[in-house]
Amino acid sequence: MTSPHWDPGRASRATRLHALARLVRVEHTLFSLPFAYAGAALACPGRLGWWEALWIGLAVLGLRTAAMSYNNIADLDIDARNPRTSSRPLVTGAVSPREAWALVVAGSILYYASAAALNRYALELSPILWLLAMTYPHAKRIHWLPHLHLGLVLGLVVFGGAVATLGEAAPCMGCLLGGIPWVYVAAVTLWVAGFDTYYAIMDADFDRREGLGSIPARLGEAAALKASRAMHLAAALLLAWSAPRYHLGPLGAASVAAAAALLAYQHALLARQGTRAIPRAFNSNLLLGLIIGLGIILDKLPLIIHPQC
Repeated sequence: MTSPHWDPGRASRATRLHALARLVRVEHTLFSLPFAYAGAALACPGRLGWWEALWIGLAVLGLRTAAMSYNNIADLDIDARNPRTSSRPLVTGAVSPREAWALVVAGSILYYASAAALNRYALELSPILWLLAMTYPHAKRIHWLPHLHLGLVLGLVVFGGAVATLGEAAPCMGCLLGGIPWVYVAAVTLWVAGFDTYYAIMDADFDRREGLGSIPARLGEAAALKASRAMHLAAALLLAWSAPRYHLGPLGAASVAAAAALLAYQHALLARQGTRAIPRAFNSNLLLGLIIGLGIILDKLPLIIHPQC
């Protein structure tokens, strides 16, 4: 039995500030930040100073604000017809379309300005991340693998963090791309795609009726859970590979082990309680992201404080 009324985007209090916070999902921005800093620390920790950290944080804030606001705008008609999402702030009128569009514009300006403040390569590559984030809500209208699209958006947050530190010294674009921690990018992509796959089970019936694409709508609940487990197993293996690949010490290795344990916990919950466990399993990813990101940042902290890059 699923949890049809659970929605992390629901505005439960009638205050404007709360409605705006639910529209952009403030906790998702905090969830994304450790990946950007981890990417920066893996690529070139010696160049991750306070200035770079500030602009990386503002870039993530701007991109997430623009993308989440546009996601709500693009899905307004769908969210209004779906009982599970009918309490979202743009649907109820707690936030107006004009306000949402203002957040898209403001967030985009902040994102591009932050990229420009970092380095030339960050600015040149910034449209790629912006386009991927802004096109995500349309993916389910085109194909049945939007989970991988979302995963790539989060995976490229790691990419963006790496560009922020590498770009200042890279002599060419090829040199820059060669220094990106691609194993970690792939691990984050598959991890996010995995939990978005089982999250989509709650909307499987609605998606079929509306002709929207997702793994649960296309293949069914059982196959979706298997696909999610396969993606999370691949993510755990990539994270394990990242420890020796990027010379992680005890803290980094411990964070990888803890992340693997949390992934196993999610699927144990789903196996034991069925889709009723989706809210608990999904929310555990907030902790998992912090563990992975902070573990890597703390592991590389000596190189950040005493630059050797």
